[in-house]
Amino acid sequence: MSIISTKNLKLNIAHKEILHGLDLEIPEGKITVILGPNGCGKSTTLKALCRLLKYSGSVQFAGREVADLDGHEFAKRVAILAQNPSAPDDLTVLDLVKMGRFPHRNKWGGGTKDDEKIVAWALEQTNMTAMQERVLSTLSGGERQRAWIAMALAQKPEVLFLDEPTSYLDICHQLEVINLVKDLNKTLGLTIVMVLHDITQALSCGDNFIIIKEGSLVAAGDGSIVDTNLLRQVFKVDVDEFNCRNGERALVPVQLSSEVMTNG
Repeated sequence: MSIISTKNLKLNIAHKEILHGLDLEIPEGKITVILGPNGCGKSTTLKALCRLLKYSGSVQFAGREVADLDGHEFAKRVAILAQNPSAPDDLTVLDLVKMGRFPHRNKWGGGTKDDEKIVAWALEQTNMTAMQERVLSTLSGGERQRAWIAMALAQKPEVLFLDEPTSYLDICHQLEVINLVKDLNKTLGLTIVMVLHDITQALSCGDNFIIIKEGSLVAAGDGSIVDTNLLRQVFKVDVDEFNCRNGERALVPVQLSSEVMTNG
């Protein structure tokens, strides 16, 4: 069952069409990964699904057009963590996570009786309880990313959007974030949609894949669609495939495809 779907999704920026009629399905309770080359429209697609950018066509959330949903209500149901989010350096982790409750405030600015409990829950889910009094500027990159994910969780969303959540992290913290995403999906049944660059990371966590090239949908489906032929077509690289010790697949780029080398 799809919680989000699009029909003929198009988006223009500066009079240039960036997305060319995408028909997408985001299954409920699964991890969907959007893959594609730089500049292909991955982040633009994510923002369109969250109605952060103006588009044409149809985007439906739980069977209703997102354009028809009340903005305050939509903010309660969907959380997005953009690339390189920023906050004042002197802000504590606890104060950051509390900001996730803003969509639930009433028209007079008051919170709910459950706010404190939900914030504590979000900190626990991301293993940040012991760091809640720490100032953001003192955290490592991985810790800071977990704090931002805790803030998004505090919204209690039905869908969590993550735009390149492992960018600029070392390999240890990248794995930490990917494991956290998998745990949140498994334990909470949370629908997660994220943009990733690392193919092996994507295969390790994704249930559903959307492959975009030059603003058009190339393929969609489970991990079986991500193979050597697809990567040659989309990324113009030749890859070797391995089975890791944990049974997961790894696709490692080894050289530019012959087409690129010939044209080059």
